[in-house]
Amino acid sequence: MSNRNKPPITQAAGRYFLTDRIRPEVDWSSTAQNRGAAPPPVQKPLPAGAEIIPLPGPDVWRIPPCELSDAIARRESRRQFRDAPLTLDETAYLLWASQGVRGRPHRDAILRTVPSAGCRHPFEMYLAVLDVAGLQTALYRYLPLEHALVRERTVADLATALVRGAHGQRFAGEAAATFIWTAVPARTEWRYAEAAYKVIALDAGHVCQNLYLACEAIGAGTCAIAACRQDLMDELLGVDGDEEFTVYLAPVGKV
Repeated sequence: MSNRNKPPITQAAGRYFLTDRIRPEVDWSSTAQNRGAAPPPVQKPLPAGAEIIPLPGPDVWRIPPCELSDAIARRESRRQFRDAPLTLDETAYLLWASQGVRGRPHRDAILRTVPSAGCRHPFEMYLAVLDVAGLQTALYRYLPLEHALVRERTVADLATALVRGAHGQRFAGEAAATFIWTAVPARTEWRYAEAAYKVIALDAGHVCQNLYLACEAIGAGTCAIAACRQDLMDELLGVDGDEEFTVYLAPVGKV
């Protein structure tokens, strides 16, 4: 977003955003949903000639059992990782725990492993792979409908690009993989219009907390990063910064 289009930022505006005072102001009769517009796709389309990598699912992966109470008690932000790869099973498990699909009751709703306001699920999830067994170092996107990865592109010195995008936080480039979420606001705007933005932010927390807890089952750890250089991260992912933009990062490695 250029400075010319940047809205004024004030303390009052920020606090207003965190309240739900916007809801009575929304003209609900004019939302895209109530106008009869089709909802945005629940997943970005695949590029032509895309390389699809199927992932092991819950019926075949080898993930040790983990008591939820133990995972909650052990959960903490971890910025130091062992020099050890994630397995493909472990990576598939973490992706599924964060955005996996449990069912599709009808065309416009997908039930996932995380809650989302109005079942809108406004995120795309990318995976910057640095050390995952069976995967080349590259930037991938998770396809929750297929439980698969699509390789987006190879990035020269991906670790350095991640550190630069994370304001110099070195652990972003020292992890086995960095999970990156972008928001596609139109998915939530379709139902909630101007009331969409607070719930998009809340949904991001649901997603990343699942990742934190899932890491505990495989001897891994993560530390969420909200501070990023927006233009650099959006450029790295190849998104436009308006219809889709980076909102959250989480480097993951063995601990």
